[in-house]
Amino acid sequence: MNIPENDIYDYLKNTDKPIVIYGMGNGADKIIAQFERCGITVSGIAASDDFVRGQQFHNFTVRKISDFEREFVDFIIVVAFGTSLPDVMEHIFSLADRHIVLAADVPVYGDNVWSKEFYGENIDDIERAYNLLADEKSKYVYENIIKYKLSGRLDYLRGCYSSRDEVFFNILKLGENESYLDLGAYRGDTIDEFLRYTGGKYSHITALEPDRKTFAKLKSHISDMKNVRIFRMGIWSEDRNMSFENSLGRGSNIREEGEKDLAVTKIDTLYAVRRVSYIKMDVEGSERQAIIGGINTIKRDKPKLNVSAYHRSEDIFSLPLLINSIEPCYGIYMRQHPYIPAWDLNIYAVPR
Repeated sequence: MNIPENDIYDYLKNTDKPIVIYGMGNGADKIIAQFERCGITVSGIAASDDFVRGQQFHNFTVRKISDFEREFVDFIIVVAFGTSLPDVMEHIFSLADRHIVLAADVPVYGDNVWSKEFYGENIDDIERAYNLLADEKSKYVYENIIKYKLSGRLDYLRGCYSSRDEVFFNILKLGENESYLDLGAYRGDTIDEFLRYTGGKYSHITALEPDRKTFAKLKSHISDMKNVRIFRMGIWSEDRNMSFENSLGRGSNIREEGEKDLAVTKIDTLYAVRRVSYIKMDVEGSERQAIIGGINTIKRDKPKLNVSAYHRSEDIFSLPLLINSIEPCYGIYMRQHPYIPAWDLNIYAVPR
């Protein structure tokens, strides 16, 4: 793979251009913390026009991009929020037509940050995972997402986008008698997605959602459906109680430390008797633990897998390696769906 020698942090540390963070919130907090560790100076904070009301963020008065355009002849914009909204994404790409616009990749969970050091430390596993991928498009996506993660350059990211139709029609190819396990079911949107691609037909559905309020909405959503079982539980590598952080809404996650107040289970427990043909995992950084807790089921049933690969920096290479170590019969594909930053990066594994 032809990977850039330097990373976004080298570039920004050595530039003489002002650096403006575009966005507020948790993502911006993480990016600013990483900049401080790297000795990168921030010149200001920007937000979309509707959000600029004189508020303060990290001791900066939040301003419009147009304010910085009047102040600076040339400056760098670092996007610090996530979006899949087409109009917002197009606005960001339009900014890149007249400015240097980067989107720093910081992990949703965990402490590993993509940098030239992280790449060097994991080069063997990165290359092993690349060689497992089942088609040229997956290899293209993998290589260019890594280039994006290192450089922050949006052209690498934008060139990787695929539609869900392409995945469901050409890779997953779901039938009318699927047994579906939805891990991280949220309000039922991914059950609806599943039904769209099966023509509303299925054998049975099992769905897990740990957040109490969201679970109530899920329960209401599926109330008229048959052969559906739902659990207010998390997924893990064993059956136990764990702590649960639900302050982030859809980003709620399971933690090993803290007050224990949520039951978690494993795939092998859920499917000790019945069989499963398709598993979707979007479990906020617990994907590795979920797969480990399903080793017996994966070996026995060889279900199609749809696994989020963006929550932790190492997921892009560690999860394909894990899946292959459990069941080498899988063809492993990788697709990036439209999002800034590289969220909604997924692994699709189907038995060959």
